[in-house]
Amino acid sequence: MRRSRAALSAVAVTAVASIVLAGCSQQSNQNSGQTAAAATGFPETADAPDVPGKPGGVFRLGIVEPTAIDPYNAQESEGILVNKQLFTGLVQVEPDGTVIPGVAQKWESNSDCTQWTFTLKPGTTFSNGEVVDAAAFKRGWERTAAKASASDTAYHLDEVQGYAQLQDGSATTFSGVDAADPNVLKVTLAKPDCEFEIRGAHPALSPVPTVAGPASNTAYNDLPIGNGPFKMDGPWQHDKGIRLVRNDTYGAGPKANLDAVEITITPADQGAQAEYNGFQNGQFDWARMPTPVLAQARAQYDPQGEWLNKKTAGINYLLVSVTQKPLDTADARKAISEAIDRNAIAQGVFQNSQVPATALIPASFKGAYQEGVCTACKYDVADAKRLAQSSGLVPGTAVNFQFNTGGGHEEWTAAVKQQLETNLGLKVTYSGVPFRDLLKNEQAPGATGLYRAAWSADYPTAGNFLGPLLSTAAIGAASPQDVAQGDNRGRYSNPQFDSLLAQASSTQDDAKRNDLYKQAEKIAIGDDMALIPLWARQQSRLVNTAKFANIKFDFFENPTLATITTK
Repeated sequence: MRRSRAALSAVAVTAVASIVLAGCSQQSNQNSGQTAAAATGFPETADAPDVPGKPGGVFRLGIVEPTAIDPYNAQESEGILVNKQLFTGLVQVEPDGTVIPGVAQKWESNSDCTQWTFTLKPGTTFSNGEVVDAAAFKRGWERTAAKASASDTAYHLDEVQGYAQLQDGSATTFSGVDAADPNVLKVTLAKPDCEFEIRGAHPALSPVPTVAGPASNTAYNDLPIGNGPFKMDGPWQHDKGIRLVRNDTYGAGPKANLDAVEITITPADQGAQAEYNGFQNGQFDWARMPTPVLAQARAQYDPQGEWLNKKTAGINYLLVSVTQKPLDTADARKAISEAIDRNAIAQGVFQNSQVPATALIPASFKGAYQEGVCTACKYDVADAKRLAQSSGLVPGTAVNFQFNTGGGHEEWTAAVKQQLETNLGLKVTYSGVPFRDLLKNEQAPGATGLYRAAWSADYPTAGNFLGPLLSTAAIGAASPQDVAQGDNRGRYSNPQFDSLLAQASSTQDDAKRNDLYKQAEKIAIGDDMALIPLWARQQSRLVNTAKFANIKFDFFENPTLATITTK
């Protein structure tokens, strides 16, 4: 799970936003977004070449309070940032999506991709000196998958034989995991997956030491001992901060250069502004920005080499509760989608820093990307009204629309609300809540309407978008009355879609697998409109390049903390 808090960052709605909303309204009245220039997004920043640097230094940044940093439940952008510094899994992912060895030095599957063998690097340890062996992975996987853990991310292990028994509480061990040889991890899957090895990059599949205990061990939750390039320097100070120091015994890859990373936890409703202010006054070395200041910040910091902008492997979208009225039909959801002028919002609110999306799978997955598969991602008010009328989404219909505060979403969600009310006459019940509350509200059995959402890849495959967000298995609820424990919180379910995903997983040929992914996306997004793509994900940051070198976005949209050096 890689739900992202912020595409960009926000402050309270400002005069700038008011002007933008007025502009969006004018676009809506014109019944077409074609009169506006097409949004292109900010130009990507070229990666600076790696340079020799000096070890040492303390790198400082801000986040909001994570859901978890313990691998059993690390799930959103904030928690993943911390967790990835503390733990290294079987494999790692380079910024460009290339999979490289982590603790595993090599891996192979049998002919039908149901059995995988990982050979581990000898002699790597946790920061407390305990050896990282096959048993440490088995221990971590069982801890995550145990029913009592109630992990939101356990489904990343759902293919491993024995998962169902762990989830229903009838077993305490993974029958499909053999750790008899400390240097070899053998995994038997309940169904074929020819890409299973890349799941080894997810926190849910991390190894843990014996001291971890069950997932209910709050002492370990707040002070996890891992095997990553950094280790905790004291427990997590909730709502205040987390301090990491270099793990000098790190053995799964190159050691980090920084002495420490100081993470300040900022208020949930002011996080972006706090980061921006902190960068300006020298408190932070990496920062997000409020949406209204993007252009100003770019103009100021780009000439100084302190501006970083990248298209990333992610998508911004609207989560839709597809089993609940009034959005329980494809036509109703398509009406919502066609009533949104994405280009006007990208040009106005986002100041041309974002590009409208016409697909769920990002363009960075070149083999699976299909521009325009979302045929209802166009702005067409007349057709939106026709679809709304036929689906019972008549003027005055109440539609819930919720977003998380402090993450840069106030302005654009306000614009969407305005367009839905103006173009379709809906009564949009609009509310902002802290990010953790938003995630809980999406999961509730009675969830209805629309939720602000974004997804960044957990690991580099198109299947990581289709499976977690749209497969029946990823709903994670036994009945409509149960909490949706998985990431398919819209509760979309289509047997034909599920079948295509299963075929893709069992296909070794990359081109054939991507073709199956395309067919599945066509059904879920092109036909069923199971969720509503909005903008291809693009990220901007301010970076202290006067003091630090070798800083890039990692694959997960965080700074490459392990490579940073001082100048």
